[in-house]
Amino acid sequence: MRVPFRIFARSAVAALFLLSVLVASVAADVSFARERVRLLTSDGRTHDLTVELAIDPGQREQGLMYRRQMAENHGMLFDFGETRRVMMWMKNTYLPLDMLFIAEDGTVRTIHENAVPLSEAIIDSEEPVTFVLELNAGTVKRLSIKPGDRLAGARIRAAN
Repeated sequence: MRVPFRIFARSAVAALFLLSVLVASVAADVSFARERVRLLTSDGRTHDLTVELAIDPGQREQGLMYRRQMAENHGMLFDFGETRRVMMWMKNTYLPLDMLFIAEDGTVRTIHENAVPLSEAIIDSEEPVTFVLELNAGTVKRLSIKPGDRLAGARIRAAN
């Protein structure tokens, strides 16, 4: 039996709609605690930021995907719970982002500015890190953030 194309097309559209609703509902089920952190730049300035914490695998997988906006001086702090080389990407992420790759003691090790929204290109920390801080694109330039700057917060053990 042959199925008319318009019936097939309607079924395909319905399936795609259902899939998008399912993806959105899964994304909505992930919640994030918030924390205040302080960024200390090499020029002696201090910047207070509010970050959402991506700590468990589900939160790290979700990250900032599907978000359409983020307030200035807000971000997401990914805590990997160990020091290792980290690979990030922008799949399903609509916001252009700056990424700070941060050591266990809070030292900014490497920076990737202006990550391209929706890109599946791998963004490599280039060395072992414990944290990644994602901020709105342009924040690195606006706050003059450089490798060697320091992030301080409850999750970050400062160097002695």
